[in-house]
Amino acid sequence: MTKKRELIELDDVVIRFSGDSGDGMQLTGTLFSNTAALLGNDIATFPDYPAEIRAPQGTVGGVSGFQVHIGHSDIRTPGDLADVLVAMNPAALKANARWLKPGATIIYDRDNFTPKNIQKAGYKEDPIAEDRLQDFNIIPAPITSLTKEALKDMNLDMKTVLRSKNMFALGMIYWLFNRPLKYTEEFFQQKFKRKPEVVEANEKVLKAGYYYAETIEALHSTYVVKPAEIEKGVYRNINGNTATAWGLIAAAERAGLQLFVGSYPITPATGILEELALRKDLGVITVQAEDEIAGITTSIGASFAGLMAATTTSGPGLALKSEALGLAVITELPLVVVNVQRGGPSTGLPTKTEQSDLMQVLWGRNGESPVAVVAASTPANCFYYAFEAGRLALEHMTPVVLMTDGFLANGSEPFKIPDMEKMPEIKPPIVPEGTEDYMPYKRDPETLVRGWAIPGTPGLEHRIGGLEKDKNTGNVSYDPANHEEMTHIRAEKVAKIVEDIPEQKIEGEQEGDLLLVGWGSTYGHLVSAMEELAAEGKKVGLAHFNYINPLPANTDEVLGKFKKILVCELNLGQFANYLRMNYPKYEYHKLNKIQGLPFTVAEIKDEAKKLLEE
Repeated sequence: MTKKRELIELDDVVIRFSGDSGDGMQLTGTLFSNTAALLGNDIATFPDYPAEIRAPQGTVGGVSGFQVHIGHSDIRTPGDLADVLVAMNPAALKANARWLKPGATIIYDRDNFTPKNIQKAGYKEDPIAEDRLQDFNIIPAPITSLTKEALKDMNLDMKTVLRSKNMFALGMIYWLFNRPLKYTEEFFQQKFKRKPEVVEANEKVLKAGYYYAETIEALHSTYVVKPAEIEKGVYRNINGNTATAWGLIAAAERAGLQLFVGSYPITPATGILEELALRKDLGVITVQAEDEIAGITTSIGASFAGLMAATTTSGPGLALKSEALGLAVITELPLVVVNVQRGGPSTGLPTKTEQSDLMQVLWGRNGESPVAVVAASTPANCFYYAFEAGRLALEHMTPVVLMTDGFLANGSEPFKIPDMEKMPEIKPPIVPEGTEDYMPYKRDPETLVRGWAIPGTPGLEHRIGGLEKDKNTGNVSYDPANHEEMTHIRAEKVAKIVEDIPEQKIEGEQEGDLLLVGWGSTYGHLVSAMEELAAEGKKVGLAHFNYINPLPANTDEVLGKFKKILVCELNLGQFANYLRMNYPKYEYHKLNKIQGLPFTVAEIKDEAKKLLEE
């Protein structure tokens, strides 16, 4: 008779699935995350995978992981350390042992812990002893052999059988955390509806893992995480790339324009292009160009023709787009450039996250070439900042760079579907037919924005291009005074955007001992650190910047309210240096990390406490 397990209620839990890049860990983590979201938990995820398409099997460099943090309260990060690790081979254990909470549960596939695999992972003989994991809750499960046993009567080839073993591990986790199987079974039926044998195989293995966990004595307790209290509405689990794509579509809809996206595939931005390519039903035009230069120049052409235009890339691709981005600046055409940052330089760390492109985005072009810059800070708000980038580009007739990164692009969280009727209307300065005395560079005296004449409109014939233009007529001009005036105008036009963006907010203490400062994807870790420090009685505030160029009008006032400023970013201090250039009277302390990984909350708290104690 099986002993009845104790049911323990948890506020939150962090689970990490890890194995070879071919073990299906990304799918396993995604299915668990989706089930948690459907049950009402708040979630945050962190996929972490190698850059190689098929990395060396069994090596630490080839480990693919997926971490998910679920809870019944507001979840802002994927978690610092895991409560549960699923390790499909010794390399997965080696790569993740340092990211476990004391006493965490480790479920590993003992069939793969062969002497050869153990040595390939860098161990000598006993991974548990060598990593000093004896005090953890160790569950050596025969995942591979029991998967084979579950499917022995189905006459499947061995490759198909072994590809199902991730579902055995998922079944064990579903039992451990009282999750139903039905949502994953529905996924099988939809995904493989033309392959009923694959549906049957995955369902069998999923259930085999579930019932195995139920019968073994090593799992002493089961756990439940109750649903979160969230605002009523229609939600879906969304990653940053999908949210960015939807935000661009929404901006085009609210502007009454067709969306055109010319892009070249590049990790980790490709998902935006893929999502947009599916949206022909919404009038989206996508061109997968032959290279990065063609991607941006086709978009500039579409902008000239009167479409809302965007192009997507990452740091190496942005380098190739730089000359054409200057063309968009001098022609003063609206264009959204999405830069999904990754580790660099050069090819660098294609699948890892970093914030190292800030200086490149601000100044990486020849000549005085100003662009507006905004940055998303969560996977879900990529939607709103993509929308905002579109609004600023269209209403101010300028290129806008939207910065995200690999952490936001691949991470996911619940997203409340907005009511499109309540989204702000976007009003591009389109010159109406019949306008008399039209000149291409005639400007609004308040905003310095020029009119947008759509080619083919009678009476609005004009030309623009990469050569300097007369300040009114648009004719080519080599007049020194005209060039200087146009240079000042283009810079001032971008600077005037400050009048059209919100002031910078401070979260937590409004003044005090320490101001945490960040931008982009560091938000979740910074706000969590700030709240934990506040709970310990520290007078700490947070200023997290989404508007980079121009900076919000009250930035100086915000910085001046605190005795010390700690700027935290995933680079060597680019935003801290940018703030120092604009507000030199303050001292900026820096916390920097360049490991291809996000911050942990503990890292931020430790540095903050050091400053507070000085």
